[in-house]
Amino acid sequence: MTGAMADKKMALLWLKIAVVYLLVGVIYGIVMAASHQYVFRSVHAHINLLGWASLALAGLMYHLYPTAARSLLGRLHFYLHNGGLPVLLVCLHFYAGGMRQLEPVVALASVIVGLGILAFTVNVMMNMKVALSTGNVDSA
Repeated sequence: MTGAMADKKMALLWLKIAVVYLLVGVIYGIVMAASHQYVFRSVHAHINLLGWASLALAGLMYHLYPTAARSLLGRLHFYLHNGGLPVLLVCLHFYAGGMRQLEPVVALASVIVGLGILAFTVNVMMNMKVALSTGNVDSA
């Protein structure tokens, strides 16, 4: 597989995962509203913002900046964000439901996702600078 094809596949993977979070977020919101269990609204918000919105935007950024997609920071972002987020969401659900002993796990998973977002931020800033200096956004 060529480098360009691998870059496109990585961007598409981010977008596919994002769409799954969109579906999960909508279903979760419907169930939450139908059961009047609004104590779970923070979980619903995290699914939609850290799942759907953040992953979709990352996928678009990695499509625009393929150098970022294939970098070590891009891979680090992928594994930290996609490894930490499901743990965060499941534990946050149970924490909101009353299992307060999960607070350290929620905190740790939040830090892991945050480190992934830090990697993404540095990655995008570095690769935007290269793309803008060369005048070529699509093949930074």
